[in-house]
Amino acid sequence: MAEKARAENPLLARHSEALDLFTERVRAVRSDQWDAPTPCTEWTVHDLVNHVTAEQLWVSPLVVYGAAIEAVGDTFDGDMLGHEPVASWEHAADASRRAFHTHAALDRIVHLSYGDTRASNYCSQMTADLVVHAWDLSRAIGADERLPVELVNFAVREITPYAAELEKSGLFAAPVEAPAGADVQTKLLCLLGRRP
Repeated sequence: MAEKARAENPLLARHSEALDLFTERVRAVRSDQWDAPTPCTEWTVHDLVNHVTAEQLWVSPLVVYGAAIEAVGDTFDGDMLGHEPVASWEHAADASRRAFHTHAALDRIVHLSYGDTRASNYCSQMTADLVVHAWDLSRAIGADERLPVELVNFAVREITPYAAELEKSGLFAAPVEAPAGADVQTKLLCLLGRRP
């Protein structure tokens, strides 16, 4: 059923592809790399994967159950990876995928920290976030940094309208100027303060 939904809905397809991409990178982390630095200056590999894992765990309460931020509280604060980080990530990714594939999930309203929004918008944001963090993780562990073109194009379309607001949030670095002739991936990363 999920496969059929993905085939019928391009957004669900992109979200699943982004989850799969990040999963591939998490599985490539060696045991001695969890404390390695990442392009997210204050995060180690463990911190980065933990952050993205917690984000996926939020999806089911928000999308399936319509929970408010306050109701979830600090449930997903702290270490979500435990002693089996890869398995913990995979569990969270599966839960996120299932939640967005719930019947009519994308038509629902979710209660986010900045206000109510359609679940389809939330899914788009989550997809773009996965794409960018997949690059962060790739760079941190020395994996292939090239991202799938369809996902890069999706992320650029999603992020560009509100890129200026991301820096104000304090969660993203200021944009850096892309070099002349930069490809779309480089422009995306520079838009988010990364230095490819």
